[in-house]
Amino acid sequence: MSTFASVEALLAHARAGLDRLVPSEAYEAVAAGARLVDIRPQWQRVADGEIPGSLVVERNHLEWRLHPASDARLPQAVEGQRWIVVCTEGYTSSLAAASLNSIGVEAADVVGGLHAWRAAGLPVVPGGTPVEHLVHDATRGAA
Repeated sequence: MSTFASVEALLAHARAGLDRLVPSEAYEAVAAGARLVDIRPQWQRVADGEIPGSLVVERNHLEWRLHPASDARLPQAVEGQRWIVVCTEGYTSSLAAASLNSIGVEAADVVGGLHAWRAAGLPVVPGGTPVEHLVHDATRGAA
């Protein structure tokens, strides 16, 4: 087991093995079949909004809900599914994506998180989606 001198060192180690995507790349990856997973707690999703079509899975359940062989998996957790993890600013998502990769679930994260997504002019809707549900996209009906 590795030991790190700081959280920054842990984060650097996690990111060294990640495919990190800027918001426009993440948007394109979703169009090509990847799925966004929003790991933020409800209060952050209510405060900052949510990305239409993303799946809400809070961080503490992520590995169990997205691993295809888990008894607690969600229906979207299928073999070969690529996940793009999003948090508020792109720190927690890096650690979460690295954890998913470590258990064989292909994952990347969004550089800058939801804040960068919004700054790039990509869609955000009001938050409050229940955990383990898809965020509604009002422009296209149910996500």
